[in-house]
Amino acid sequence: MSLEPQAVNPSSMPTPRGYSHGTLSGNTLYLGGQTALDADMRIVPGGIVAQFRQAFGNVLTTLRAAGGEPGDLVSITIFLTDIPDYQAHGKEIGEVWRELAGPVYPAMAGIGTTGLWQTDALIEIVGTAVIPDERLVRP
Repeated sequence: MSLEPQAVNPSSMPTPRGYSHGTLSGNTLYLGGQTALDADMRIVPGGIVAQFRQAFGNVLTTLRAAGGEPGDLVSITIFLTDIPDYQAHGKEIGEVWRELAGPVYPAMAGIGTTGLWQTDALIEIVGTAVIPDERLVRP
């Protein structure tokens, strides 16, 4: 098992510059912060639920590129520019989570922040996953 860090950058996502979408070390995948950027490098419109769907979808795209599944997530941190807005839409966000990841919930944290890299971003999600050897795909 190689512990040498390897970048995981799915071809279906925008090409990163100065960062990686994920970094694989051994069986642990460190998922870089994902906002609601679409393939055209624009933040999706539609508010916090739409942005959660896109940002979490971006996380899952990177996870799957390394052979991972949502059940392999061990930790998720969600950075929010408006915690009350997120809380007000919690039921809808939970429905999106279950649609995309099923009933699995890893250790999670929600952290309020005054701003994110893209000024239109309302959310950024980072995470960590441990992928079993039999599914692990090295870049």
